[in-house]
Order: sequence, then structure tokens, then C-alpha cells
Amino acid sequence: MREVKSKDNEKLEPHYSGHRKRLRERYFKSPDALAEYELLELLLTYSIARKDVKPIAKALIGKFGSLGDTLGANLEDLAEVEGISEYTAVLLKLVHDSASRIFSCAVREKDLLQSPSSVVEFARSKLATLKDEAFMMIFVNKKNMMESVEIIHEGTIDHVVIYPRNVVKLALKHNATGIIAVHNHPSGDCEPSSHDIKLTQTLKCAAESIEVRLLDHIIVSRSKYFSFTENGLL
Repeated sequence: MREVKSKDNEKLEPHYSGHRKRLRERYFKSPDALAEYELLELLLTYSIARKDVKPIAKALIGKFGSLGDTLGANLEDLAEVEGISEYTAVLLKLVHDSASRIFSCAVREKDLLQSPSSVVEFARSKLATLKDEAFMMIFVNKKNMMESVEIIHEGTIDHVVIYPRNVVKLALKHNATGIIAVHNHPSGDCEPSSHDIKLTQTLKCAAESIEVRLLDHIIVSRSKYFSFTENGLL
């Protein structure tokens, strides 16, 4: 810990003394004025005492790429960063999961056909930061509002296996009149593969057999998305 000394060599406060207070004051004045690492730094001050947390915040952003990706990282990966204890890792995950829960509640109140961007952002909050492909189903009622959500399968980094009969069972279980299929591409490339296109048609036929609409199939990554409906493939 580097300390500042006076001219008579008397020890003063650590060099970051007062920085936390100034950071809080800047946040209260204008949250949007803080850089991502500064927001993360401020958050870390609530779990890491008596330590300069700016290097830790920058190390997290450097490892994961952004504030959102840091908060969405799994506990094991967070704990690999020097200075991040299990306690702090849980705090970061708690922020992400709480925000996701709040966003989920907001999405439930919307007509999803009229709010496609909300569906994309919700899907990102659930899947975009995962290292492996995962497949999620959003079950919709007759008012096009979300009834429930289930991640039905997690696979490898570039492949996930979905059985249409299981999707049909879940649609009946949730009494859905419509479904939205969502999966992520960890590579960042959201262009659908031939497997994705074939699966979409299979799901559409399976859903129609029980008079359920496949409203969309959305592929998400951290910064991109692909909608089968928007691109005329449904």
C-alpha cells in the first residue's frame, strides 16, 4: 500500500484516501458520467475495505470486456481475478441476477409482439454472457404476454440439442398459446446455422400440431442478435 508522507516524513492517509468519497459524490451528481470501471470500482468499495480497488476493477473489465460481462460472469471465473473473494464474487453476481429479475418483471407486463427489443434485451440478460450454448423458451399467453421462461438445455460452446417433443410438453404444461425460442452464440456471430434453420422449422411444425404459435426464434450474443421473424424466416 503506497502512503503519502508529509515534509517531516509523518505518515498520512493512503493515497486513495478520500477517493471513495469523491467517487460516491460523482455518482450522486451524475451516474452516467462514470466510466464502466468506475461504476465497478464503486461497487467493489462495498465489499473490499481498506484497499485501492481501482486496479481490481480494471482487471475485471480487462478480463471480461465490459461491466455487463463482468457482472454476468460465473463465480469461478470471477474468483480467478486477484483480489476477488468468494464474498465479492457473490455480490457481483447478486447485482446481475437482481437486475435480470427486475427486467423479467417489466417484460412480463408488455405485449412481446409490440416490444421485440425488450425480448432481445431480456434474452441477453439471461444468455449472452454464458460460455456455452443454451436454449431458452419463453411461453406466451393469448395477449402475447410472457407467462413463464425455462432454459431447457445447455450444451457445448457451439452446439445444443433440442427435442421438439419436450418443447411441446412444456408448452402444454404452461398452457401457452405462443412460444419464443431463444439461444445464444458464444462466438458472437449470430447468423443462423443450417441446423438452426432446420430446428426452427421443426419447432414451428411441432407447435402448430398443438395449435401453438412459434412467434420467433432469436439468436443472441453480447452485442448482436438475429430474429427469424424480422428476417422473414418465420
